[in-house]
Amino acid sequence: GVSLDLLDGMKERLLRCKDSKVLRFLAAAAGCALLIWLVKYTIDNWQYQNYKVVTETVQEDTVSVQYTEYGDNILKYGGDEVSLQNRQGETVWNEPQTMNNPTVDICDEYCVVYDKKGTALTIFNLQGKAGSIQTSLPILKAKVASQGVTAVVLEDGETTWINVYNVKGEEIVTAKTRVDSPGYPVDISISDDGLLLAVSYLKVENNKPASYVAFYNFGNTGQNQMDNMVSGYTYSDVIVPDVEYLNNSCAVAFRDDGFVIFKGKQIPEETVTVKTEEEILAVFCDGDCIGIVFRDTETDSPYRMELYDTSGKLKYTAGLGISFDYIDISKDQIILYNNNEFAVYTLKAKCRYEGPLKEGNIQSIFKVAKNRYMAVLDG
Repeated sequence: GVSLDLLDGMKERLLRCKDSKVLRFLAAAAGCALLIWLVKYTIDNWQYQNYKVVTETVQEDTVSVQYTEYGDNILKYGGDEVSLQNRQGETVWNEPQTMNNPTVDICDEYCVVYDKKGTALTIFNLQGKAGSIQTSLPILKAKVASQGVTAVVLEDGETTWINVYNVKGEEIVTAKTRVDSPGYPVDISISDDGLLLAVSYLKVENNKPASYVAFYNFGNTGQNQMDNMVSGYTYSDVIVPDVEYLNNSCAVAFRDDGFVIFKGKQIPEETVTVKTEEEILAVFCDGDCIGIVFRDTETDSPYRMELYDTSGKLKYTAGLGISFDYIDISKDQIILYNNNEFAVYTLKAKCRYEGPLKEGNIQSIFKVAKNRYMAVLDG
């Protein structure tokens, strides 16, 4: 037979072999996790030193038209035509129009092109023209929701009208405002689902400027309220030049001394206020990111960018090394540019590229795909 000592020895060797296999497996798993982390860290923090021109398309009318990103395509609009182009510069559809000052607003698959200070407005989707409106009063501003519902501010002397239309151009609701009550509408924003409208009014209170931010609900909750207004907030000695809906239940109002976040799917309420003593040079937002740019007096960078979430928490800070005429979010990246330089940052404030564009003077730049950008030049 086999002695007990031999059996114990075999058992011990088996246990040692099993333990070593477990240790080797754990070490391999830890090594793989470390490698994945290193690759992700490198990708997230990689900064490109140069770029390569992949394709170049010559347009003969860039002075009279403008370009903007529209889904995965490019919207080209001017006084006599609106067209959708794919990333190769090929025309998907075009629509003639007559406008002196065409202005655009886009939300998901719908966009509105309107003649600022004029009376013509057209609603488009990715398939082409969806509806049109001819107003009786000059248009100050228009904003579109994700299903084509459009809010329009119309000028009528000391009176202004805020009309809301469906995608066919039929009026859903109208509200009358005056300079003295509740004020002059400075900016508007409509939620993606078209249910809520935010309006920033400017008025005079005790011989000082004041702002009134009002919310209108076009569903059942607002039907029993005067002009569908469900909530409003007054800010004395403060100017609110910009209001933006980030999603169906969250809006941000940018003040001249910070910003206010409102939340609520039916009756928006003020949830948090972020104030600053510094001069605000630029603001931008999209989704759950709110950005503010200041002059930087503490480092070598001329500007400082701060990124907040929708709870008002400061998430990231970055120095900006170039001056800029434009800054905004394009497909989950922050793009800023001036006449001949541009920079690209992630939403975690990591710089992907910062430097000159040698091909000409920049009219606009936006992201069209992974590591692919379209630059429209003034020539």
